[in-house]
Amino acid sequence: MAQENSSRVTEFILLGLSDTQELTILFFTLFLLAYAMVLLGNLLIIVTVRTDPKLSSPMYFLLCNLSFIDICYTSVTTPRVLVTLLSGHKAIAFEGCMAQLFFLHFVGSSEMFLLTVMAFDRYTAICRPLHYTAIMARGACWALVAACWVGGFIHSTVQTVLMLQLPFCGPNTIHSYFCDVLPIIRLACADTALTEWLMASNSGLISLGCFLVLVASYALILAKVRARVSQGNWKALSTCASHVMAVTLLFMPCIFTYLRPAGTLPTNKYVCVIYTIFSPMMNPLIYTLRSSEMK
Repeated sequence: MAQENSSRVTEFILLGLSDTQELTILFFTLFLLAYAMVLLGNLLIIVTVRTDPKLSSPMYFLLCNLSFIDICYTSVTTPRVLVTLLSGHKAIAFEGCMAQLFFLHFVGSSEMFLLTVMAFDRYTAICRPLHYTAIMARGACWALVAACWVGGFIHSTVQTVLMLQLPFCGPNTIHSYFCDVLPIIRLACADTALTEWLMASNSGLISLGCFLVLVASYALILAKVRARVSQGNWKALSTCASHVMAVTLLFMPCIFTYLRPAGTLPTNKYVCVIYTIFSPMMNPLIYTLRSSEMK
């Protein structure tokens, strides 16, 4: 037992995006600028929605929650990446790595559920306008947001528990800039075939399921708008188009990354940049450019 405990991995080494000094400086600058834009853009949305009585509709309530989630989501990985790029210290404790994995999937899946709720909000506003106030009452909005967080917590707990059941006694080098399921599971000293399929079913199917629901809701909105062409409906369609851009930036890389076992294809860490950095940075722009009230 003592020998087994002594051979257990106590820390992981995050290789990051590049070992080249010039690229390290470039990545540090880009990550710092992106993180600053995420913080400033989303904080501006939160402050604006919270202080302007005109922005009290369910859409802006959900948008405010999305901005809060984006700040939390990016803060799980980006500060650690910036410290690593600046100091060159790439080691992360086993417990810290598992904590990062848990919060990444907790906040990330909560955002997916929230985007699905936002699509439902737009569908209700456009396709059932007479019932919109009753369906999307403030109490219902709070319940939907709470359900998003609970769903994210359950998903992340399952992922983390599955990961903690695996033994890690050999290699400890993670070919990425943050702790995630696929690069870590390859380091386990056991047969992980069943665990890989369970994790792919968990993360991958959640991503795919939410994306299909989003596509279906926007397809129904498009059909409704085409049937009743008016200035108000075209404005709603324009809003939905910007939402489609946002969900595509988030969901397509996640589906590509998680909807497969770990050994089928190598994990592309540059694809991960899209949904961990680029998508949260673009959300404030995408969700506000078409809104005259936010402008």
